[in-house]
Amino acid sequence: MTEPDWSSCSERELWFFVAVELQKRGIATVLVGGAAAAVHSKGAYRSGDIDLLIDAFPAPSEKALRDAMLEIGFEAKGRHFRHPKCDHLFVEFIRNSLHIGKDYQIEPQTWAVDSMLVRGISATDSVKDRLTSYVYFEARECLDQAALIAAVNEIDWASVEKWAVREGEAMLKAVAEVRTLANDSGSSQ
Repeated sequence: MTEPDWSSCSERELWFFVAVELQKRGIATVLVGGAAAAVHSKGAYRSGDIDLLIDAFPAPSEKALRDAMLEIGFEAKGRHFRHPKCDHLFVEFIRNSLHIGKDYQIEPQTWAVDSMLVRGISATDSVKDRLTSYVYFEARECLDQAALIAAVNEIDWASVEKWAVREGEAMLKAVAEVRTLANDSGSSQ
């Protein structure tokens, strides 16, 4: 895959590059977290990092992951990986099961990139993910991120509300808040 313009690449461009290159090396990933919010908000939100969940069993060893990242030009900086020409974004890997709140039945969305499929959480699941951080970690900015996503995507609100019921009363209130914010920003969703 062609390298992105390191000095100005978006989360989406960096994600596509890293995900494709890792997949070529047998390492499957799923884009999650703030980077998924950046992608689904179409750049209205910038996360500053790429969160990739390792989605392989057995998972690659730390050495195999590190070696793969070194092969594609990244340097290990603690638990992060940075490309020496990219000052504004870094990559972080998550070793956990794919879940949002109490929901472990997440089906990643796929994007076709250079005749390969890369995976990330859907816009609807990204709204749920941001609401999870808002409610459970009291991260107000995540409510705003969820609203940015909802304002520019068709969200499956029935799915969000069904999920919120299982998460509890605070999550139901958060869903109402994000819908109001998204509508106030001009969303027709």
